[in-house]
Amino acid sequence: MLRDVEPGSAVDCVTCGERVKFQAKVRPKQVICNVYEEGSWVRVEHYHSGCYDTAGEPHGKVDTTPVVKARRAAASAPAQRSA
Repeated sequence: MLRDVEPGSAVDCVTCGERVKFQAKVRPKQVICNVYEEGSWVRVEHYHSGCYDTAGEPHGKVDTTPVVKARRAAASAPAQRSA
């Protein structure tokens, strides 16, 4: 999944080994992968979005679906009237 890097993030990128850092003015993205082996969840891997591409998308195409609470907020927003 492609997600914003949240404040207080303390994870390292699997590809480059550097910290996936929050930056308020830049709003960087990260790719978060739940890794399964033989049908069982074993770990979560974090990547800088560019590093995931560089690694050849090791877990497949990135899901860019918005976060659920953002979709809920958009759905509950008042509809704009057209003239």
